[in-house]
Amino acid sequence: MWFDYLIYIFLAIGVFFNLLAGIGLLRFPDVYTRLHAGTKCTTFGSIFIIGSVILIGLKEWIFESTSYTEIPDVLMIHAAIALVAILLTNPTGAHALARAAHRSGVKPVGAVVDDLDKKPVSKKEVKK
Repeated sequence: MWFDYLIYIFLAIGVFFNLLAGIGLLRFPDVYTRLHAGTKCTTFGSIFIIGSVILIGLKEWIFESTSYTEIPDVLMIHAAIALVAILLTNPTGAHALARAAHRSGVKPVGAVVDDLDKKPVSKKEVKK
């Protein structure tokens, strides 16, 4: 019974963070803050949702399995592979989108200091 409560808690946390990501996408003013909300919250929410799927598989395997043919290891393996894919592609994609937005001239709203706006100094200019 306590295992079910743990699964429900993981699902609630995951849904909460995914809802925060949706709200952030609607409310934030520019590309950069929307990317921040969309990647941080959905990654964290996906960790908990996939964690709950893995816990469901463990529950089935430990408490309710009667033979080796009924082991739901495929569910847990697929969920773990999906989690690794999300953890690798979500930040990488957000970085690529933010870099493309910056290179195309999209400025952050309300930024006081934009360190990326300065031109890089070559080694020849530093030696002079």
